[in-house]
Amino acid sequence: MRPSPAPCAMVDLLGRRITYLRLSVTDRCDLRCVYCMAEDMTFLPRDQVLSIEELDRLASAFIAMGVTKLRITGGEPLVRKGIMDLFGALSRHLSCGALKELTLTTNGTQLSRHADALARCGVKRVNVSLDTLDPARFRAITRRGTLGQVMDGIRAAREAGLKVKLNAVALAGTTEREVFDLIGFAHGNGMDLTFIETMPLGEVGADRIDQYLPLDRLRALIETRLELTDTAERTGGPARYARVGSTGGRIGFITPMSHSFCESCNRVRVSATGVLYTCLGQEDAVGLKTPLRASPDDGPLHAAIAGAIRAKPRGHDFVIDRGGAPALARHMSALGG
Repeated sequence: MRPSPAPCAMVDLLGRRITYLRLSVTDRCDLRCVYCMAEDMTFLPRDQVLSIEELDRLASAFIAMGVTKLRITGGEPLVRKGIMDLFGALSRHLSCGALKELTLTTNGTQLSRHADALARCGVKRVNVSLDTLDPARFRAITRRGTLGQVMDGIRAAREAGLKVKLNAVALAGTTEREVFDLIGFAHGNGMDLTFIETMPLGEVGADRIDQYLPLDRLRALIETRLELTDTAERTGGPARYARVGSTGGRIGFITPMSHSFCESCNRVRVSATGVLYTCLGQEDAVGLKTPLRASPDDGPLHAAIAGAIRAKPRGHDFVIDRGGAPALARHMSALGG
């Protein structure tokens, strides 16, 4: 049965309609990527994290209020115990038409184990993080990962009928050397590839100005060998796409540092502890755990969500300075980007 809509629409004071929820199910990850987290991380105590049943109820409240796209994130969402129970529960919203898309972002390490089950739950596409095709460089970036495990996951996803989009964080001194290989691999296998600028979230044990590669510079490099044509295509997120003339494939560019896209922001994020962040680049947050647990009735939960949406900030103010502290203490793994 389709949930009845709450009386307050998901529209902020700037007129932006919120239709996209990114729901983190854990801050834990089996990798330690150099742009995402420190090598030695302290993760949330498990008793602070919402249960699978609570995550389902929380997501369902957002869907009842107008969210039509739900992305499950982390950390690495597929390391969360019981994660497929959550996908199975949420699939009912696809069946009734309340939810248009259920998807996830993953590092791919656990994807070979779960790809078939994800497809059975109605997931049609997944985003897989892949910053390099070189095994040694992959190990250095992730501090512990194995490239072959991710490649097996990508292969399993495609064999299960899932559409795969690759995400690569643009890293100075690394991405320039591999950009054409990454494009060739993605487009040669029918996958979109999106480049993302690194963001100053959390202490990672490195100076981010050494990592930061503006995508204007990367695009200029790509155009020395490939013809790019901008398109108006959108997939519900912040990426702006261009098509490559010789391959017909798409390249996406997500530019939180060099070019803000806040005026068209249609998404909010909820942490695994039930904290609603209406902007990735701000600390403004509303705890939803208390209204979630206070009553079996969703009225207080809907009211808390609606109040937070109305107060959604105009945008973020990311800056990367030499030797400077992160813009926010919160690590990317807390919300999944």
